Amino acid sequence: MSASTAIGMVSESLLALLDGEMTLSPTPKITILAPDEGGGDRRINLFLYKVQEDAFLKNQDWRVKPGEPTRLVPPPLTLHLYYLMTPYAPNDVQSGNSTAHELLGEAMRVFFENPVIPDTYLVPGLRGAAEKIKITLNTLDLDELSKVWSTFTQPFRLSVLYEVSVVQLDRLPASERAMATRVKAIGPPTVGAGSGTPVVESISPGSGPAGTTITFRGRNLDGWQAYVTVMNRAILTAEPIVGESFDVDLPNDIPAGVHELQVDVSHLFRSAFLFDVTP
Repeated sequence: MSASTAIGMVSESLLALLDGEMTLSPTPKITILAPDEGGGDRRINLFLYKVQEDAFLKNQDWRVKPGEPTRLVPPPLTLHLYYLMTPYAPNDVQSGNSTAHELLGEAMRVFFENPVIPDTYLVPGLRGAAEKIKITLNTLDLDELSKVWSTFTQPFRLSVLYEVSVVQLDRLPASERAMATRVKAIGPPTVGAGSGTPVVESISPGSGPAGTTITFRGRNLDGWQAYVTVMNRAILTAEPIVGESFDVDLPNDIPAGVHELQVDVSHLFRSAFLFDVTP
């Protein structure tokens, strides 16, 4: 995981990787500019043109903070970064753009041989990240490519697209929370059928208007985390349970009718309860 400045750190690390591994002589400059900035001198330019959230990793659960087993941290913002790599070089009278093509090929070789950014080229703020930062050559359809270049004052130049993933941005320490205490006594355990397994047994009330506060009751719930969804919409996420019940507020915009509430307790118990939303 990384600070909120990790996007800029990734760009700096890509620049360092190209600058350190390209073998052409003289070594071309590496820039991080918009394609219509910086002139047409001999260089490789990286332009970050799109940032997209990872749809799968956005639903991660809270995790234990490294080095502090009693603290929980929320999932980070996980991103994919998309860069246009564009070579620039003065045109030759006879061979035209061939020099720019040589630069592009050499830069592509560097990324191909380093699909994961080596630690030696990572800026210090990324070296402790939980996820490795991978570089993948991607495809960009002509329609999207033309839309990107249409925003610049310069005409289209040969470019390739790279996807860099994943980049994780931590939330501020204020969003952390203490882990709920689960150990009630120390000593030989009492063995019994279903001992310690959380179970939700009832819902109250069974009907009411949108916005109603619903109480779920059961046994062995204290210290676990509750998740509730309705209409594929999370209305309670990783909420620590205190005691043998927990509450959830129905959304104010939920339509009238009978709805199924999916209840999950720390992924150890799952069940569905029906609630009649009255007009």
